[in-house]
Amino acid sequence: MVFVRIPATSANLGPGFDCLGMALSLYNFVQINNSDSFQITLTGDYSAGIATDDTNLVWRSMCTLWTEIGFKIPTVSLILENNVPPTRGLGSSSAAIVGGLVAANEYAGDVLSKQEILQLANRIEGHPDNVAPALLGGITLAVSTETSVIARVLQANPLFTALAIVPDFHLSTEKSRKVLPTSISRSDAVFNLSRTALLVEALIHGNYEFLMEGMQDRLHQNQRAALVPGLGETLQVALDFGAYGSALSGSGPTILALVSSDRAEKVSQAMLDNLASHGLTAKAYLLSVDSEGATVI
Repeated sequence: MVFVRIPATSANLGPGFDCLGMALSLYNFVQINNSDSFQITLTGDYSAGIATDDTNLVWRSMCTLWTEIGFKIPTVSLILENNVPPTRGLGSSSAAIVGGLVAANEYAGDVLSKQEILQLANRIEGHPDNVAPALLGGITLAVSTETSVIARVLQANPLFTALAIVPDFHLSTEKSRKVLPTSISRSDAVFNLSRTALLVEALIHGNYEFLMEGMQDRLHQNQRAALVPGLGETLQVALDFGAYGSALSGSGPTILALVSSDRAEKVSQAMLDNLASHGLTAKAYLLSVDSEGATVI
């Protein structure tokens, strides 16, 4: 038997489009058992709509790794516990990909290094901002080169709570990317470059007073606001009630706020109330940053 725990992730963190990500203490689990026949059993809070045949993303990721290393694809049964909300901007697809790869690698005898698994994960997902923290844990910077991915853990144990407000509707990454412009102005590029640099400095050194400015963005959040009613107001409400910084989580609709633990409940309720005024119900998750990433239990 192989049993793997994989964290949810929040990407972009404001200006760090497709390069910054954070692992969160909300988990999916993948279990492989030897079996006479192939079977996938689903458990957890979010099993509806997840494939239980050979199109399942966890299984396809396993097969990709086994094929890559020349390992005969075994007959196994899988138990997948899904607690990360799908199509909500919390890295559910990356959790499936990384979970499948790490479990398959362990089953085959721990053949590949984490760096090699990261390359495979990036190839399947198409961008590294979620798969890097899902694999490595912490807050990560991931840079795609022509031949590989460079991933660095900026901070493993920041001293804040990650508050994820998850609206009760789905928003696919494909739909969310379609609203983005194909080009941007030089001023907007400079704005995001400077804020990303400030954000990285604030996270590395714990200068949380700079997170409010460092998490500002001009590349994607305003453009996606029409897809999440009340987004701009809710981001500002989080700041008004004491959050260090706030941002759309990934492609949305989840909204992320970084807060001190003593202010988390107050900020959470204010954000939920503001979304409710725009006709949205939502669930609040008070999470820590996961420092381990995908882990074989």
